[in-house]
Amino acid sequence: MQVWVDADACPAVVKEMLFRAARRVEVCVTLVANQYLRTPPSPFIKSIQVPSGFDVADARIVELTEAGDLVITADIPLAAAVLDKGAHALDPRGNWFSRENIAERLTMRDVMDQLRSTGIETGGPSPYSSRDSNTFAGQLDRFLARHRKA
Repeated sequence: MQVWVDADACPAVVKEMLFRAARRVEVCVTLVANQYLRTPPSPFIKSIQVPSGFDVADARIVELTEAGDLVITADIPLAAAVLDKGAHALDPRGNWFSRENIAERLTMRDVMDQLRSTGIETGGPSPYSSRDSNTFAGQLDRFLARHRKA
Protein backbone atom coordinates (compact mmCIF):
# COMPACT_ATOMS: atom_id res chain seq x y z
CA MET A 1 0.00 0.00 0.00
CA GLN A 2 1.21 3.43 -0.93
CA VAL A 3 -0.14 6.95 -0.44
CA TRP A 4 -0.28 9.20 -3.52
CA VAL A 5 -0.86 12.93 -3.12
CA ASP A 6 -2.29 15.28 -5.74
CA ALA A 7 0.08 17.89 -4.37
CA ASP A 8 -0.42 20.98 -6.52
CA ALA A 9 -3.40 22.19 -4.48
CA CYS A 10 -2.92 20.16 -1.31
CA PRO A 11 -2.77 22.33 1.83
CA ALA A 12 0.65 22.48 3.49
CA VAL A 13 -0.81 21.30 6.80
CA VAL A 14 -2.07 18.11 5.10
CA LYS A 15 1.36 17.47 3.57
CA GLU A 16 2.94 17.85 7.01
CA MET A 17 0.48 15.34 8.49
CA LEU A 18 1.29 12.91 5.70
CA PHE A 19 5.04 13.33 6.27
CA ARG A 20 4.62 12.54 9.98
CA ALA A 21 2.39 9.55 9.20
CA ALA A 22 4.89 8.21 6.65
CA ARG A 23 7.66 8.17 9.23
CA ARG A 24 5.42 6.87 12.04
CA VAL A 25 3.91 3.89 10.19
CA GLU A 26 6.62 3.50 7.55
CA VAL A 27 4.34 3.87 4.56
CA CYS A 28 5.53 5.35 1.29
CA VAL A 29 4.03 8.79 0.58
CA THR A 30 4.60 10.24 -2.89
CA LEU A 31 3.65 13.78 -3.82
CA VAL A 32 2.92 14.39 -7.50
CA ALA A 33 2.92 17.95 -8.85
CA ASN A 34 3.88 20.01 -11.87
CA GLN A 35 6.29 22.06 -9.77
CA TYR A 36 9.29 21.23 -7.62
CA LEU A 37 8.29 20.19 -4.10
CA ARG A 38 10.64 20.13 -1.16
CA THR A 39 10.15 17.07 1.00
CA PRO A 40 11.84 16.12 4.26
CA PRO A 41 14.62 13.55 4.08
CA SER A 42 13.06 10.13 4.58
CA PRO A 43 13.12 6.81 2.78
CA PHE A 44 9.30 6.89 3.00
CA ILE A 45 8.71 10.30 1.38
CA LYS A 46 9.34 11.31 -2.21
CA SER A 47 8.01 13.60 -4.88
CA ILE A 48 7.50 13.33 -8.61
CA GLN A 49 7.55 16.44 -10.77
CA VAL A 50 5.54 16.14 -13.98
CA PRO A 51 5.46 18.56 -16.91
CA SER A 52 2.97 21.42 -16.81
CA GLY A 53 -0.30 20.78 -18.52
CA PHE A 54 -3.95 20.06 -17.94
CA ASP A 55 -4.37 16.99 -15.70
CA VAL A 56 -0.79 15.76 -16.26
CA ALA A 57 -0.28 15.12 -12.53
CA ASP A 58 -3.68 13.40 -12.33
CA ALA A 59 -2.84 11.12 -15.24
CA ARG A 60 0.47 10.17 -13.62
CA ILE A 61 -1.25 9.35 -10.32
CA VAL A 62 -3.80 7.16 -12.11
CA GLU A 63 -0.99 5.42 -14.01
CA LEU A 64 0.98 4.62 -10.84
CA THR A 65 -1.87 3.84 -8.43
CA GLU A 66 -2.63 0.22 -7.64
CA ALA A 67 -5.56 -1.44 -5.91
CA GLY A 68 -5.47 -0.79 -2.17
CA ASP A 69 -3.45 2.43 -2.45
CA LEU A 70 -4.67 5.67 -0.89
CA VAL A 71 -4.93 8.82 -3.00
CA ILE A 72 -5.27 12.24 -1.38
CA THR A 73 -7.08 14.62 -3.72
CA ALA A 74 -9.88 17.14 -3.94
CA ASP A 75 -10.18 16.44 -7.68
CA ILE A 76 -13.40 14.50 -8.25
CA PRO A 77 -12.55 13.03 -11.69
CA LEU A 78 -9.19 11.86 -10.33
CA ALA A 79 -10.95 10.26 -7.37
CA ALA A 80 -13.33 8.48 -9.74
CA ALA A 81 -10.43 7.16 -11.82
CA VAL A 82 -8.53 5.74 -8.84
CA LEU A 83 -11.70 4.23 -7.36
CA ASP A 84 -12.09 2.40 -10.68
CA LYS A 85 -8.64 0.91 -10.09
CA GLY A 86 -9.61 -0.35 -6.63
CA ALA A 87 -7.78 2.37 -4.70
CA HIS A 88 -9.15 4.56 -1.90
CA ALA A 89 -9.62 8.33 -2.26
CA LEU A 90 -9.72 10.88 0.56
CA ASP A 91 -10.00 14.63 0.16
CA PRO A 92 -7.87 17.03 2.26
CA ARG A 93 -10.92 17.90 4.36
CA GLY A 94 -11.28 14.27 5.48
CA ASN A 95 -14.19 13.27 3.22
CA TRP A 96 -14.06 9.88 1.54
CA PHE A 97 -14.89 9.39 -2.10
CA SER A 98 -16.67 6.07 -2.63
CA ARG A 99 -18.52 4.06 -5.23
CA GLU A 100 -21.72 5.17 -3.47
CA ASN A 101 -21.06 8.93 -3.72
CA ILE A 102 -18.77 9.48 -6.71
CA ALA A 103 -21.50 9.65 -9.39
CA GLU A 104 -23.39 12.29 -7.41
CA ARG A 105 -20.21 14.29 -6.84
CA LEU A 106 -19.32 14.15 -10.55
CA THR A 107 -22.83 15.30 -11.48
CA MET A 108 -22.74 18.18 -9.00
CA ARG A 109 -19.32 19.21 -10.30
CA ASP A 110 -20.65 19.26 -13.86
CA VAL A 111 -23.71 21.30 -12.85
CA MET A 112 -21.52 23.85 -11.09
CA ASP A 113 -19.20 24.04 -14.13
CA GLN A 114 -22.21 24.70 -16.37
CA LEU A 115 -23.47 27.44 -14.06
CA ARG A 116 -20.05 29.10 -13.97
CA SER A 117 -19.80 28.93 -17.77
CA THR A 118 -23.01 30.97 -18.03
CA GLY A 119 -21.56 33.65 -15.77
CA ILE A 120 -23.34 32.70 -12.57
CA GLU A 121 -21.22 33.23 -9.45
CA THR A 122 -21.23 29.95 -7.56
CA GLY A 123 -18.66 30.84 -4.93
CA GLY A 124 -15.93 28.47 -4.00
CA PRO A 125 -15.11 26.15 -1.17
CA SER A 126 -14.91 27.57 2.32
CA PRO A 127 -11.42 28.34 3.63
CA TYR A 128 -9.52 25.34 4.96
CA SER A 129 -10.09 25.24 8.71
CA SER A 130 -8.64 23.58 11.78
CA ARG A 131 -11.79 21.44 11.86
CA ASP A 132 -10.99 20.23 8.31
CA SER A 133 -7.45 19.48 9.44
CA ASN A 134 -8.65 17.50 12.46
CA THR A 135 -11.17 15.55 10.37
CA PHE A 136 -8.50 14.68 7.80
CA ALA A 137 -6.04 13.60 10.51
CA GLY A 138 -8.63 11.32 12.11
CA GLN A 139 -9.64 9.69 8.85
CA LEU A 140 -6.00 9.19 7.82
CA ASP A 141 -5.08 7.66 11.18
CA ARG A 142 -8.06 5.27 11.10
CA PHE A 143 -7.25 4.21 7.54
CA LEU A 144 -3.57 3.59 8.32
CA ALA A 145 -4.46 1.67 11.51
CA ARG A 146 -6.85 -0.60 9.58
CA HIS A 147 -4.31 -1.12 6.84
CA ARG A 148 -1.57 -2.08 9.28
CA LYS A 149 -3.85 -4.71 10.86
CA ALA A 150 -4.79 -6.16 7.47
